[in-house]
Amino acid sequence: MTILLTGATGLVGARLLPRLLEAGHNCRALVRGGKSVSAGADTVEGDLFDPTSLAAVLEGVSAVIHLAAVFRTSDEELIWKSNLDGARSLIAAVAAHAPQARFILASTSNVYGHEQARPGREDDPVAPTQAYPASKVAAEQAVRDSGLTWAVVRFPFVYGDGDGHLASLPVHAGQAKWHPAMRMSTIHHRDIATAMALALEGRFDGRVVNIADDLPAPMIDLIALGGGDMEGSAEPLVAPWALQVDTALARSLGYRPTIRTVFQAAEEQLL
Repeated sequence: MTILLTGATGLVGARLLPRLLEAGHNCRALVRGGKSVSAGADTVEGDLFDPTSLAAVLEGVSAVIHLAAVFRTSDEELIWKSNLDGARSLIAAVAAHAPQARFILASTSNVYGHEQARPGREDDPVAPTQAYPASKVAAEQAVRDSGLTWAVVRFPFVYGDGDGHLASLPVHAGQAKWHPAMRMSTIHHRDIATAMALALEGRFDGRVVNIADDLPAPMIDLIALGGGDMEGSAEPLVAPWALQVDTALARSLGYRPTIRTVFQAAEEQLL
């Protein structure tokens, strides 16, 4: 199978690409500015906003994994341009030049509201107001309307493989005023690859699918695992299901995490 991967130099892509190669796939990494990627992948230069650059890139491609996204910025115009317009441009290019290819869009569990009455489920209505999740919801709809063979995979908090994401939590927790007892769904990079293997097989076709490990972890523990510290609190937890997702659908389709909890990852030195 020949796979086109966008966002191959990002936090997720740089860790997914070598696992795709190890699984025996031929991989093309769409990059700009001569960036380097894992040995064994074909580096192809192109621009999501330049349709003419994508025709040759898509020749012979049987699947597209679209990871490229912008979220760590206050520039909302850039977020919308990158996450929605970029997705639309790539969808149009695939429809024109590789219409039989499977299109897999990486999305986010941040689409679910914090006032939910249970862990977020794929059939819940979603209407986020922040630019990043809102742009992802719009991109999801663009994929669903595309006429392509598609799957949307919603990631929760991603960590592991030395990505530094856990170490950044204290800042986010402080800014968001998160309660130390709140729990958050997580996914190790290894199990993003686990889920993508199923998506590439067609198990997720025509579906939006949440993935996560087995146990949403308490925020105070997550921050400690990342080397930080968080004050405890006996105040009531107002939004007990915020940042948690239901993975029953993924499990019914064959998904099983190999890193079942963040605590297992710590024990096996996989953080």
